[in-house]
Amino acid sequence: MTRYNSDMVVPEGWGFARTMDRREFLKLTGTGLLVMVAIEPILGQEPARLPTGRQGYPTDLNAYVHIGADGRVTTFVGKVELGQGTMTSLPQLVAEELDVKLDAVDVVMGDTDVCPWDMGTFGSLSIRQFGPILRAAAAEAKAVLIQLAAERLKVPAASLHVEAGVVSGTDPSARVTYGQLTEGKRIERRLEGKAALEAVSAFTIVGRSAPRRDALDKVTGRAKFAGDIVPPGALHARIVRVPAHGATLVDADTSAAEAVPGARVVKNGTLVAVLHERRDEADRALGLIKARFTPSPSTLDDENIFAHLEKTAPAPETVAEAGVLAEGEGLADERVEETYLDSYVAHAPMETHSAVAHFENGRMTVWASTQTPFPLKSQVAQALDLAPDKVRVITPYVGGGFGGKSAGQQAIEAARLAMLAGRPVRVVWSREEEFFFDTFHPAAVVKIAAGIDGAGKITFWDYQGIGAGERGAAHFYNIADHRTRVQGGWSGNPPGFHPFAVGPWRAPGSNTNAFARESAVDQLAAKARLDPVAFRRQNLSDPRMVRVLEAAAKRFGWTPKAAPSGRGVGVALGIDAGTYVATIAEVRVDKATGRVRVARVVCSQDMGVLVNPEGARQQMEGCITMGLGYALTEGVRFKNGAVLDRNFDTYELPTFSTVPAIDTEILPSPDLPAQGGGEPAIITMGAAIANAIFDATGARVRRMPMTPERVKAALA
Repeated sequence: MTRYNSDMVVPEGWGFARTMDRREFLKLTGTGLLVMVAIEPILGQEPARLPTGRQGYPTDLNAYVHIGADGRVTTFVGKVELGQGTMTSLPQLVAEELDVKLDAVDVVMGDTDVCPWDMGTFGSLSIRQFGPILRAAAAEAKAVLIQLAAERLKVPAASLHVEAGVVSGTDPSARVTYGQLTEGKRIERRLEGKAALEAVSAFTIVGRSAPRRDALDKVTGRAKFAGDIVPPGALHARIVRVPAHGATLVDADTSAAEAVPGARVVKNGTLVAVLHERRDEADRALGLIKARFTPSPSTLDDENIFAHLEKTAPAPETVAEAGVLAEGEGLADERVEETYLDSYVAHAPMETHSAVAHFENGRMTVWASTQTPFPLKSQVAQALDLAPDKVRVITPYVGGGFGGKSAGQQAIEAARLAMLAGRPVRVVWSREEEFFFDTFHPAAVVKIAAGIDGAGKITFWDYQGIGAGERGAAHFYNIADHRTRVQGGWSGNPPGFHPFAVGPWRAPGSNTNAFARESAVDQLAAKARLDPVAFRRQNLSDPRMVRVLEAAAKRFGWTPKAAPSGRGVGVALGIDAGTYVATIAEVRVDKATGRVRVARVVCSQDMGVLVNPEGARQQMEGCITMGLGYALTEGVRFKNGAVLDRNFDTYELPTFSTVPAIDTEILPSPDLPAQGGGEPAIITMGAAIANAIFDATGARVRRMPMTPERVKAALA
């Protein structure tokens, strides 16, 4: 079962409520009314800081909202729909603030010619960071439209109200629609001061489940992905690939491939490709090319990698520190010192990296499965030595990303080949290419030393993470003397630290860090001979964390008992993207084979204001299902630069038969700004399962994935 974000849904054509060419967009926005305001933080939340040197969000609100003469609203967003459901939830925000019906709001996403700049769809930022920007745009537009209505109706603005896009006053005859006010043109008036936002208590659209807009297209097969785009005359490209990371192409005999009818061989430096109108014929021609390569210099594999990471790690950076470790150690009656290991993990999306490129009239258009259309536009322009305004990236539906489609190698390949061939070119990676060129979740080593006093209070905490990065590394327990340091992560690593590319993987780093932290906390609870839930409760002072822990325990029906109890239940806590999460797992362990079956998972989370409750639940369920994989089966095998897992015959994903009973709970937090929902529930899965294995068997597994072989070794 390949991965598809569990909440996948859009409307027609290439998968959006509307498609729009550049001329139509300019026609819509070229004249009329314009609102120009500075964008302010919403609901007390600062928008996430942009990296130095990056472009910022536009302050022209017409960049986000257009109201047609018929009253229909089009919202433009640089985010993309890759299964997380934002093409449904973002229009909910616009409809709420504009006071229009949700089905009157269309959305255009991920088109660099018509949408406002955005750094990318990742980090669970669509609602918590971009949402406030979109709300501000809609609220300002509504405020100006009320002013315009007051002038037209010759009544005080304060006497007017809006319902379903109609502005009216106390006199029933005094009414005007948004469409009549804009006549389909831009809103050219500036607003003085800030527009009032809809109070959370007054929400009628936000906070209610809305049907996913992409559901029907996806279940009927109408949805279009990048690989489905076929411009006239398009050719399939199959590219000569090195057999191992670090190997290089020496030469290639392409004579046999050139003899295939209809085949065209393109050579450009180290890029050697076969182009053909038929994919199977391109595959056949590729197989006829005789290429020679230098061997990879790498001597690393999936067993010696951990020693290599420790040896080559960059200097440690302190993430959190307080008190004096030596003093806390002196207070400890019991202590643990453990090392936890995590493997490289593939993204394994349903849709492999795909792109179609067409160079026409001096402009390059690229349809790409990407999470970052605007950065990709810059990369393509640089690779082709084109001005940025000569490149357009259009993102149709994306068939799963999980961080792995932040890189766009396939799009650059398609664009280069389209320029060289003079015809549109389609690059759709095979599953083998997808595994080989994946930007894997990084392998990591975590070392923890910690102690407790006689009352079961944690007295000190010394955490050293190598390879996972700082996201989720800092603990949230009430510990006076502690230190957390990290070395390396999924970015900013020294050359040679990893033997191939690594990158963000759903909640990057947090899965590893939560696994190590919550496993160590569970070991401390066992040392104290205390129930794992009670032990955590007495070492917590954060009220949000206490709340989710108690909610999960109540929903699960937790009975206090020190581990190992033989029941096979485990708990883990975490914070990611501003959301607090508590997970309890129940497992069955076959001691003869070491195989673990997760029977039940209960997950409670506090994520602030909810936009689409059903969408949020789908995200939680998807996180829990995907978390089974990194916890139990998914670890990339490699040797000497070669990736040994090339398909799903050896790389085992969760299947329908392995998915447990899932029970999710989202705690109401109307006074807290909306937080991230696409990643938090995944981070606790590894630790909850590891702790449940310990409770069932008394054996502690300290390396993920917790394969049957590793479970059996722990049992021994």
